[in-house]
Amino acid sequence: MAGNELPQGTPADPIADPHREGPHAAPHAAPHDAPHTAAEERAQWRALQGDVEGLADVAAERGRGLLDAARLQAQSYVEQRKSDAAQSVHDLAQTIRNSGRDLGDKPNVRAFFDSAADGLEQLGSSIERRSLGEFYSEAESFARRAPVAVAVGTFVAGLIAARFIKSSSLPPEAPDGDARDSFRA
Repeated sequence: MAGNELPQGTPADPIADPHREGPHAAPHAAPHDAPHTAAEERAQWRALQGDVEGLADVAAERGRGLLDAARLQAQSYVEQRKSDAAQSVHDLAQTIRNSGRDLGDKPNVRAFFDSAADGLEQLGSSIERRSLGEFYSEAESFARRAPVAVAVGTFVAGLIAARFIKSSSLPPEAPDGDARDSFRA
């Protein structure tokens, strides 16, 4: 007998052997019930596999639904913020236009204020009309056309942010002491 061969009369599936003894032995059943029991176990296994596949499908569908809901909520939030920004630009344009009206005796200065207000009105209208994707593509094309300007702007923004963070982290002055007291040794 070779090393991997089973002795004559040994079942091929040891789990399905109803006469097997030991901790993993199947419950005692009559020999004529053995094929029926194995068939039932296979059917239960297939049913379990079907249930697991069904659960996986349901989980995947719910995940897609969750992603779609999150995407819609993010788009709604961006649209609201975009509308708020456009309204702020329109309000600023109106304020500048009103400030220029107060300078009725200086037509050149008033024309400058009106021109600035018109530019801001166009910017506000542009913000309302465009989508987030269009803003992104325009920013990307600008970054490709003028990478040095983007690098310098990023550097300056970083410096400003660092100064802001540094100034906001300074301890408050002592109210009862003189400011020069902190420099004395």
